[in-house]
Amino acid sequence: MFLTRRQFSVDDFESVKTSPWEGVRNYEARNLMKEMQVGEKVAVFYHSNCKNPGIAAFAEVAKMSYPDYTAWDASHPYYDPKSDKDNPRWHMVDLSFTARAEHFIPLTLLRYIADTTVADDLPAEIKYIGEDGVKAIKSMDLVTRGRLSVQRVEANAWDTIQLLAKNGGWDGLNLKPAKKSKKTTAAKISSKAATKIKKKRQPAATAEEDDGGDSPLSSLESSGDEKHIGDSVAKTSKPRSTAPRKRKAPPENDTALNDPPRRSRRHKSD
Repeated sequence: MFLTRRQFSVDDFESVKTSPWEGVRNYEARNLMKEMQVGEKVAVFYHSNCKNPGIAAFAEVAKMSYPDYTAWDASHPYYDPKSDKDNPRWHMVDLSFTARAEHFIPLTLLRYIADTTVADDLPAEIKYIGEDGVKAIKSMDLVTRGRLSVQRVEANAWDTIQLLAKNGGWDGLNLKPAKKSKKTTAAKISSKAATKIKKKRQPAATAEEDDGGDSPLSSLESSGDEKHIGDSVAKTSKPRSTAPRKRKAPPENDTALNDPPRRSRRHKSD
């Protein structure tokens, strides 16, 4: 197993020799801890409370899982009011210190190895882990799913970690991931923008291509009657004027309109 503990250094662990691993408040981590057996040499002490986290020492299980009494201690930082003696929610194990890692294994090294495609791409200083070692590190929960206070470590990963702790060799290596240049990032952005514009324009170009060739409109445009057909359509489709019509002036020989107006024959009263 792989364990992490805050505010408890490898120096503290080495001085006390055996310590309960209290304070686990994650159900998955608790369940993994409950699976541990006495004498199980798969507990890795992961030193996380520092600027450069990594594997600092190794331990073994001294006592199997039992209720974590700090959960119902109101004065303890890991107090949980929903847990009590009759219904304990959290458990812990006792671990015994076995040895320090001869070479501290930083998390950056494990991630560096996990990002490597094949063992041949590794620097000569750490090629000794081989292809199996690279695959083992790649499969570790530590580099695939992030931090968890208790994690399972497979046998091949355990062997690779032991090999790294014994041989070292990475002190002079630059383990930081290479930063992408601004020019490369800008080129990728402009390339993506150009692709989007091209995709937007593509349907219009396709429509223009579909309108050509065998379409009825294209045959009309290529015929000799193009102008006549266009004129005919223009005349029949010309919109009617909405302006009021002007009356035409009457002809001069129209007697009905040229007669003087009739006078009334009624006599005006005196």
